[in-house]
Order: sequence, then C-alpha cells, then structure tokens
Amino acid sequence: MSQDIPVTGYAILGLLTFGDELTGYEIKQRADVTLRFYWVSPAMSQIYTELRRLSDRGLVVADVRRDGGREDGREVTTYAITDAGQEALRAWMDQTPAGFPVLKHPVLLRLLIGHVTETEQTRQMLHDYVAELDQALADLSAVRESLRGADEPGQPFRFPSLVADWGLDYFDAEKRHTRLALASLGETGPEGETATA
Repeated sequence: MSQDIPVTGYAILGLLTFGDELTGYEIKQRADVTLRFYWVSPAMSQIYTELRRLSDRGLVVADVRRDGGREDGREVTTYAITDAGQEALRAWMDQTPAGFPVLKHPVLLRLLIGHVTETEQTRQMLHDYVAELDQALADLSAVRESLRGADEPGQPFRFPSLVADWGLDYFDAEKRHTRLALASLGETGPEGETATA
C-alpha cells in the first residue's frame, strides 16, 4: 500500500471499481452523487491531480481516443482501474483502520456560541439548516431509489445502498435534533405549541 496516496485517491479508485471506464468529468459526477453526502466531493482540479498520481503509479490506466460524436473530433480520456489498483485499494481497505469520524459541524459551532447574537438569528440559522436537510434527504432518496434492483447481497450496488440508507438515517436524526434545539430556544408551532421532532 502506497503511503503517498491520499484518501481522496483511494476514493477515486473506489469509484472506478463498478465495471466501467470514466472520464474525469464522469468521475466528478459520480463523486457528486455519492461522496458529497458523507465525505468531500473533490474539485475537478483535484480529481485530475489524483488521476495523474494514480496513473504514474500504474493504479489506473488512461485510454485516449477521439470522440466520434463531436464535429471537432476532440480527444477524450477515460480511466480504468488496473489490477495493481485493485490490489492497492484492497490493501488500503484491509490494512489501515478506518479511523473515527471527525465531525466538523458549522451549525453546531455557531450554536455553541449562540449567546453572542440574538436568539432569533440562531433560530433562523436552524430553520435554514432544516431546509438544507430537506434538500439533502430528497437528493439522497433519489440516489437510493436509483440503486434499487441492484442492491441485493452479491449485487454491485449492495454496499452503496447501505451507505445511502445510513445517510438517510443520519439526515433524519440531524433534522430531529435541530427541531429539538428550536424547541429548547422557545420555538412554537402554528397552534402556539412548542415545536417537537
């Protein structure tokens, strides 16, 4: 296992293990609908930096060909994981601890020091967060639905479906705790009752 490959590099290798060759742009699209929910979706520049690094080490192979669908015949580069890449990814999975998640939660940071501003400002922040959680739940629910039919044991998207289910539960829990915080800050519902989860 190479010590100079960052976790993002292994994440990109992982995105290439589903049996297809992808362009850098397609890797970015796949990252945006997967990694962004629980890791970091790398920028295009970072994806290409990692692809160069992985290619230099023989962990991915680049295939350059002319795009017949374009009038200008522009060259398109696709990437595929190599056997060495599969071995490196397996070694990383088997020989390194996953580590405990580091929670960098900007909403909780601001809630921690909420006493320095008006309570209504903090309430608004929490309402905004609920709206963002609703959007994340909708986006991830769509991803989860797209995996149905290939998510049974032994099928290629079994493990991504487990991650999607975990993410949906996480966002639900975040929404519940946010509403509890609003209730603690005296938020009331339309009937004058204190808000609940």
